[in-house]
Amino acid sequence: MDSNYIKILNDDLGKLKLLLTPLISENIKVNNDSIRCLNLACGRADESGVLEEILNPLAANLEIFGVDIRERELDIAHNRWRTKPHVTYTFLSHDATKLHQISELTQPCDIILMRHQNYWNGAITWQKIYDSALNRLGSDGILVITSYFDKEHLQALHAIQQLGATLITTIQNPQSRPVLDAPNKSVDRHIAVFHKNMA
Repeated sequence: MDSNYIKILNDDLGKLKLLLTPLISENIKVNNDSIRCLNLACGRADESGVLEEILNPLAANLEIFGVDIRERELDIAHNRWRTKPHVTYTFLSHDATKLHQISELTQPCDIILMRHQNYWNGAITWQKIYDSALNRLGSDGILVITSYFDKEHLQALHAIQQLGATLITTIQNPQSRPVLDAPNKSVDRHIAVFHKNMA
């Protein structure tokens, strides 16, 4: 990655961290000394450092799982993020609509992040992904999504609530960076947090 791209990426992640820190810290409930976090459709897992910085102070041990179907992207993630004291990284190649098949995710997650969910690119598939994620979420867990587009975000909010989640909050990023080759698209334009409804 060239230095200009890295600068832009780090700037985007800095903005994301400022917005996510209070949203996560105020809504996550830690019931033991560890936090299990799933970064869904993680790609290269750019946001792993942000998740680590936000979550590590909240528990003695942190597990961050990344799931994606893109092997090449996961190879990059493997090379970038290393397990260290109190933080364990695991990256898995798998279909996000079938998270119940992943043995490493049999225990419920405390937080699931879907950064730049792509509801517009296959609504039925993304409904299955949302449902799969909610089924991996613990009773006190939170689901966090970010979106590129206004309409897409509203569609995702509706779909996730239809699956039985409660919307805690949705905010707009006032410093969202426009994506130059995609009109009306910007980085982490909206962020929403959900709780799982328990029957």
